[in-house]
Amino acid sequence: MSACVTRTTDSAHPPRDHEPHAPPPGKRFRIAGADLSASVAVFLIALPLSLGIALATGAPLQAGLVAAAVGGIFVGALGGSPLQVSGPAAGLTVVTADLIHQYGWRTTCAITVLAGLAQLGLGCLRVARTALAVSPAVVHGMLAGIGVTIAVAQLHIVLGGTPQSVVLDNLRALPAQLADLHPAALTISVLTLAILLLWPRIPGRAGRMARVMPAALVAVATATAVSSLARLHVDKVDLPSWRSHALVGLPEGPALGLVAAVLTITLVCSVQSLLGAVAVDKVVAGQTELHPGVRRSDLDRELLGQGSANIVSGALGGLPVAGVAVRSMANVRAGAVSRNSTMLHGVWVVVASLLLVPVLELIPLAALAALVMAVGIQMVSLNHIRTITRHREIVVYAVTTLGVVFLGVLEGVALGVAVAVAVSLHRLARTRITHCQDAEGVHRVRVRGQLTFLAVPRLSKALHLVPHKADVIVELDGSFMDHAAYESLQCWQDSHTAHGGSVEITGRSGTRIAEPASSSHSCCRPWAPWRNHHCDRPQEGQRDERAVRRPSGHQLASGISAFQRNTAPHVRGELARLAREGQQPAQLFLTCADSRVVTSMITSSGPGDLFVVRNVGNLVPLPGAESGDDSVGAAIEYAVDVLQVRSITVCGHSGCGAMQALLSAPPGGAQTPLKRWLRHGLPSVERMGAQDRAWARLAGRAPADAVEQLCLTNVVQQLEHLKAHESVARRLAEGDLELHGMYFHVGEAQAYLLTEGTGLEPLPDEVFDQVSATGQDEAERTPSG
Repeated sequence: MSACVTRTTDSAHPPRDHEPHAPPPGKRFRIAGADLSASVAVFLIALPLSLGIALATGAPLQAGLVAAAVGGIFVGALGGSPLQVSGPAAGLTVVTADLIHQYGWRTTCAITVLAGLAQLGLGCLRVARTALAVSPAVVHGMLAGIGVTIAVAQLHIVLGGTPQSVVLDNLRALPAQLADLHPAALTISVLTLAILLLWPRIPGRAGRMARVMPAALVAVATATAVSSLARLHVDKVDLPSWRSHALVGLPEGPALGLVAAVLTITLVCSVQSLLGAVAVDKVVAGQTELHPGVRRSDLDRELLGQGSANIVSGALGGLPVAGVAVRSMANVRAGAVSRNSTMLHGVWVVVASLLLVPVLELIPLAALAALVMAVGIQMVSLNHIRTITRHREIVVYAVTTLGVVFLGVLEGVALGVAVAVAVSLHRLARTRITHCQDAEGVHRVRVRGQLTFLAVPRLSKALHLVPHKADVIVELDGSFMDHAAYESLQCWQDSHTAHGGSVEITGRSGTRIAEPASSSHSCCRPWAPWRNHHCDRPQEGQRDERAVRRPSGHQLASGISAFQRNTAPHVRGELARLAREGQQPAQLFLTCADSRVVTSMITSSGPGDLFVVRNVGNLVPLPGAESGDDSVGAAIEYAVDVLQVRSITVCGHSGCGAMQALLSAPPGGAQTPLKRWLRHGLPSVERMGAQDRAWARLAGRAPADAVEQLCLTNVVQQLEHLKAHESVARRLAEGDLELHGMYFHVGEAQAYLLTEGTGLEPLPDEVFDQVSATGQDEAERTPSG
């Protein structure tokens, strides 16, 4: 279950949908200290890598700095993944180098602009998630092929030579290059590679302190210092004046070739950026402490941000821009909490490009080549290879990698997709069906693979080998069965049981698979009312009047029996763990005693998740109130001080009888226990009638009637009562307890979350936002229950 009190600084208006990663309206722009330090860490990584990637592509070195600055500032401001860092990516090195060799630099810039326009179009069409349908084996194979190409090319610069534009040419020229080594360049390269390899592995406290500085920066800085102090004769970075920097020109070349080039840049940039955004989401979600401003990436918006950056970068004479995994992971691990860190790193690149040119020109090209070669080698990930092998897709990975290396990126990806489709079709069509009889006379029909209409003839043949009245176990080892196969199996099962035989359908582990809905009474679920259960009733036509209406005691016993039979085997292990370890609920859930409000159902919670307190009207008596009942206060104190819950939720519901009684009960009369209890709801009635307060709203609409209005207002008022309890007030002041408001509409089976202002004091407007079935699209992100 998710519940959250989210607040807006504008108390005069209900919350509006606004930009999800921007500061709340009304607040001044601030830069968190964590964002400032993270931006510096990312900048120190991005600076040498940007120069190295520009060197590897054969572009002007300033092009790498332009792309890094534009990627940081524009994608950081406009993109949908606030913590992903964009810039010149190693995955684009091979493609860009080939385009520069074929069309020249100015036309390559024009291709980058056109690719950006294509990304904008794709973002507007909202097809970003389609990229995630590409097999991971194809994506990782593409990156591995690019990595191999980069490593082989940069090896020539490491050895003091000049690389060719084709991998095969580089491989053929390698023996001659090894025979003609340049000791100075080789020394600088080996030193750089050694530091890159050893720096992250320094043990102990010294290693933790050393790793504050990125290995890439330390390696390049050390190589630069050694080169300068030893006066080695090596080629160094040459940054011409920005006045002579080449900008975009009109594209020149065959139209078909230019279209293919734009498609290639669009494909690689988009896929790498979108997969990078998903990877950042996974890393952020795995953090123990999650900053409230960091939310799940909007992939369509990320595509729009990447397209905008590529248009600007290409127009300014920069390399293509994409999300960069190394910098993004460094940004997250450095503690960034918003997109400000990404934008700031772009600002630092601009400052360095303008003020640190004399320092940058001391860097040896061999050090940058070694750095990029190391990145290329890392793109061939052994972890990915092991995972892909485990999923039996190594053929797809290998074909894609070899295709990218020897044919090109677009050709290699197309080849990999074709092989992936062929492998999937082969798995879908390949089904092994066997029949045998064990020593006990039980017939076993085993099905290995997916059961589709293609396998129905073989399945029918195997099933008809079973004699009448025999005991049969059908073992299904697959994850998919289509309608034709299901119907064939069901018809045979009905026929076989009608002739006196028995059929048991199991999975590979022997676990019995549930009967079809027609024979297992699908309405008999843990959440179904007793009156809808038929498992323990006579068949239609055999009922008598007494069987139609059973005593409630029988219903209770029948429900317990169903639990022991169907549910207990599944939860016994978890309950045993809770019995050993004790309860550690995350939330105190205070709701009404109404029988229609099933807390575990509407919150999707299980044993040990919620500490539940129920009473008539979900009321929280004020401390010291003359109620003669301290049970609610005791439960709150126990949950907050002993169980250390992290949040308290007050949940009201539609059609609450207690609220109806508060509105309709005449004054005076005998003080029954119910009337004395409902006195704790009178502040809610007064709050609703106050002239200076607007009525609460439900997902943008006014309440249906006064009863619903009081139900909503009561939730808000009981939250105020909670704050009066000493234990709650103390934990709120310490900042480690949250109060949540929730409303459940019984007739609509719809939950709503309370959205308020920024402070603890109540505001004139209280709005309950609808929670969508897709997660948290309409409500704010909330902690898990």
